[in-house]
Amino acid sequence: MHACAQVLFTLYMDITILLQAILQLVAGIGIFLVACQMMSSNLETASSARLKSLFSRMSNSRMLGVGIGTVATAAIQSSGATTVMVIGFVNVGIMSLAQAATIIYGANIGTTVTAQIVALGLSGGGGISTTVIFAAFAGLGAFIELFSKKDTWKTWGGIITGFGMLFVGLSLMSGSMKELSGLQEIKDFLASVEHPLMLVLFGAILTAIVQSSSVVTSIALTMAVTGLISLNQGIYLTMGSNIGSCVVAIIAGLTSGLNAKRTALIHFLFNCFGVCIFLIAAWIMHLVTSGALNYGVIFETMFPGAPQLQLAMFHTIFNCITVCIILPLTDYLVNLVVKILPEKNRVDEALQEGQPHFHFVDEQMLRTPAIAVNQVKLEIENMAAIAIHNFNLAMDIISTVNFDKMDEFNENEKQLNYLNRNLIPYIVQLNTLPISEEDNRYLATAIRTIGDLERVGDYAVNLTEYAELLKNFDEKFSKDLLFEVEQLREMMGSLYQATMKTYMDHDFDALIEVNRYEDQVDDMVARIEKMHLQRLMDGIYPASVGQVYQEFASDTERIADHFLNVAKSIRQLHVGED
Repeated sequence: MHACAQVLFTLYMDITILLQAILQLVAGIGIFLVACQMMSSNLETASSARLKSLFSRMSNSRMLGVGIGTVATAAIQSSGATTVMVIGFVNVGIMSLAQAATIIYGANIGTTVTAQIVALGLSGGGGISTTVIFAAFAGLGAFIELFSKKDTWKTWGGIITGFGMLFVGLSLMSGSMKELSGLQEIKDFLASVEHPLMLVLFGAILTAIVQSSSVVTSIALTMAVTGLISLNQGIYLTMGSNIGSCVVAIIAGLTSGLNAKRTALIHFLFNCFGVCIFLIAAWIMHLVTSGALNYGVIFETMFPGAPQLQLAMFHTIFNCITVCIILPLTDYLVNLVVKILPEKNRVDEALQEGQPHFHFVDEQMLRTPAIAVNQVKLEIENMAAIAIHNFNLAMDIISTVNFDKMDEFNENEKQLNYLNRNLIPYIVQLNTLPISEEDNRYLATAIRTIGDLERVGDYAVNLTEYAELLKNFDEKFSKDLLFEVEQLREMMGSLYQATMKTYMDHDFDALIEVNRYEDQVDDMVARIEKMHLQRLMDGIYPASVGQVYQEFASDTERIADHFLNVAKSIRQLHVGED
């Protein structure tokens, strides 16, 4: 009876310890994830402008791409964020697949910084624990964030808080592992799971669930340090976490265009390639040495007496070696991906392309507000190009009273209306994110500019309606009137070019040209209105045609006014006018 009670008590204690360890582990993972998110979001805010500068230097240099990917990911502490950004860039045509691939390579190296930080937190012998020292940063950061009035200080307070919370979560996870290490049943079970493929699969699944390779790598680190698993087991779990980290990119790619899907696949194949290479190398080592040599033995030899560093260094070296192997093979990888995801279903894509859509703006770019602001500017430039193109189509239609180009005109008008409806809410959303004061002022002017360009489109519609009236009257403009129409068209073309030079380049010399061309249009329209009555009296055109021509000239002048507003918005941006 006594023996039975002893068994039940032991069982009760084991279950209690197990439950406590699990709860502690869940709490640690939760805090760790929140800390990573807090660090990532605030680091993105602090470095958004620098990231914009980094990506703007993107070239065909593969080593530069790797370097940019490494620095960007190390800066924002999230390979997922970098990959999602890259997918957005590819989706809107800013980057080629080959350029995106090199940045993804670098992102995999940059993400190993987190493991090194965790290893640093687990280091230290006697005295005050390094983890405790770093965890104290959570309080310091919270104090800065709560009591600072400047946004910059609040951002850095959030970074410091996230850094400290990282170690609070790590401490909880480490404590749970110590609890579990006291249960022989758990140790026996974990010791039995030695097959590399099973460990890789488990690491991939766990990473896909928590959507953070840093969490899985950190768990593997703490398990290895506490003796729950061997270093070799932790290495294979870490390999699996690399594959599982692709889930975020795959999800982002599925909701985007073909090239974005290809980018996500490049990320997946790159990580799978690295794991396969290292698995094959491990198998060869096992055969040659009869199981005496494995990665665990190698890294224990390389970093003796530093278990916290062994797994972290493997993570870094693994990704660096993978990059070195696959970098020269980038073109082959891109070609393979293109073959796997070819330009099929072109009918569906063509239908999709025929629908109004953004050309440069992408929801994913909201992760980097400074870059998103620049893409808004490019989208507005595109909107202006559509508006002037529709104006020219309308001029062709009214000059010839031929409506063959109306289908193209109507599609462009749909696109202008789409941009007007959807770009403004995007800007409003972007304006709620941490951006510079200059970007904030620009977005305010951008909303007005979109309205101006939409009005250009509306007046172009009016011109086609005047063409309809001419058709109903069975009339056309005379040669003299057509000559004036072409003069107006040339003036408007020059006005548009100067406007966009002012808007895109902040060229104030071009603004002088804008005013000059707009004055020319005004003078031309004034002359037309002055001559209107005389032309009626001389019988140059009937009253119906004269009225149409006068309205046409007046609306053309209004279009010129709206382009002038677009150019002036940049001057207002710099002088701070409302």
